[in-house]
Amino acid sequence: MKRLAYIDWMRGLACVLMFQVHCYAAWLIGDWEHTRFVTASRLLGTLPAPLFLFLLGVSVALTTQRSREKGMAPAAVAKQTMLRGGEIFGLGLLFRIQEYALGHKWVPWTDLLPVDILNILGLSMAALGIVCWLASGQTVEMARRRSLYAGLWAAAAIAMLTPPLWSTWRPRFLPWPLESYINGVHNASEPQNWLFPIFPWCAFAFVGLAAGFTLFSESARKREKPFFARMAGLGAAAIVISQIFDVLPIRFYALQDYWHSSPNFFLLRCGVLLILMSLSHAWCSKGWGQAGFSPVIQLGTTSLLVYWVHIEFVYGRFSILRKHESTLGQATIGLIVIFLSMLALSLWRTEAKGKTVRVLPPQTRPVSAPAT
Repeated sequence: MKRLAYIDWMRGLACVLMFQVHCYAAWLIGDWEHTRFVTASRLLGTLPAPLFLFLLGVSVALTTQRSREKGMAPAAVAKQTMLRGGEIFGLGLLFRIQEYALGHKWVPWTDLLPVDILNILGLSMAALGIVCWLASGQTVEMARRRSLYAGLWAAAAIAMLTPPLWSTWRPRFLPWPLESYINGVHNASEPQNWLFPIFPWCAFAFVGLAAGFTLFSESARKREKPFFARMAGLGAAAIVISQIFDVLPIRFYALQDYWHSSPNFFLLRCGVLLILMSLSHAWCSKGWGQAGFSPVIQLGTTSLLVYWVHIEFVYGRFSILRKHESTLGQATIGLIVIFLSMLALSLWRTEAKGKTVRVLPPQTRPVSAPAT
């Protein structure tokens, strides 16, 4: 499947925003804690996780639709997606084991069990595969439409159920490692904002799934630029509607945390994601995002690898700077070093993968049956 440059560019943007928030959060001296700079850094740092999940949904939609158009059986498409999701989930568990092994003298055993972004990416991908399988239809177009609507309904259901599952409907009967996958409670008495439970995070993947299937609509294929302009308008409308809902005197929930569990904030972030996708498409379609070598696109093609590695050099035992002892200038230099190092790692991975592909023997073509 030919890679879409604007999808990789968005994924690379998520990597860059992730680098900056992690570096400044890990290294800046405590005096910077409540400054406008750190506030802005953290605000930008709220985008990477939704972006990764949203783009996961888009990618699953693209591969699923193209597999359907090639005549692949729905069960086979779902199996392929679910296996990949299981692989990512397994990598998430392996990542926690690695982090625990490197820091076992300083971290409790419960650090083996937090719901990290890799865990929710894997679970979300498996869930997307199941939904696409259930939404299969008699024709490819019918399956596309049904999958699109199923993604929207699933996203809305998850977003609407998040506030009670974080408060009044908490499944306290479950052991905390399992409850944590529902609301991120971990081993604490209330949900932890730094974790990535199914509610609400999986909803971003379903929004991406719906957005991905719209890319195969007739209007998107024939009139691409007007289509993305409408997508940006839809995103802007979502932001406005979220603000209207938030100021209404009617309250649907007894308890909700606007910045973490509110459906209104979720709708606002979905609007931002749609606008970012439209802007990324415009940036790349004009050639600006692909003028020569694009570091952002390059990072986007190996986002899983650079996520995995940079964590250890920012938060882990091999951090290149001392934690919470750096000035803004020192932390910024460290950020530049991390960016360049991860870019070099990404280039090495791409080159190594290319060499691996080149040395593989060509597949033997099946011999055609003789004409009768």
